[in-house]
Parts: sequence; C-alpha cells; structure tokens
Amino acid sequence: MRISWERTGGFAGISKHKTLDTNSLTAESSQQLLTLIEAVDFFNLPSHITTESIYPDSFEYILTVEDEGKQHSVIIAETALTGNLRTLIELLNQVN
Repeated sequence: MRISWERTGGFAGISKHKTLDTNSLTAESSQQLLTLIEAVDFFNLPSHITTESIYPDSFEYILTVEDEGKQHSVIIAETALTGNLRTLIELLNQVN
C-alpha cells in the first residue's frame, strides 16, 4: 500500500509532504496503518471532509491511498478529525 500525506495551512502556511510504502516500514507501523485505513473505511470516505467550524490558521490534510489498483484521495479539515481518522493522521505524522 502506498500512502501520500500532505499537511497545508497553519499559522506559517508551511506545507509538509510525505509518501510511504507500507512494505518499507517496520511490521508494526505497517500493520497499524493498514488497520487504521480499514477502520476508517478509507476507500468509501467522501473526497472532502469538513465541519461548520472552520478556524483561521488551521491545517488541512490531503491523503491519497493506493492499494491493489485502487486509488482514493480525501481532503480533511483539521476540525473534522475525530476518532480513528485523527489517530491515522497522528501516526502518519510520526512514521518515517
């Protein structure tokens, strides 16, 4: 599975981008990511997830997952991050 992750916005407007291949990660990190992708039903998420509460200088996340010939991208407002989706973003931020 290949995961591209980008964070934009924030106070300084600095963008952060990372692309990961689960085959090149530790077995633990790879399994955690695969479990979270499945838990959030990633390939069935809408292409844009937001809430009515938009704050200046908040982040926006763009996730693209490619797996077995499927590809899906989702734009997520920081204010819309909850539960396993928040955990997924946090893990992606930590994994190298």
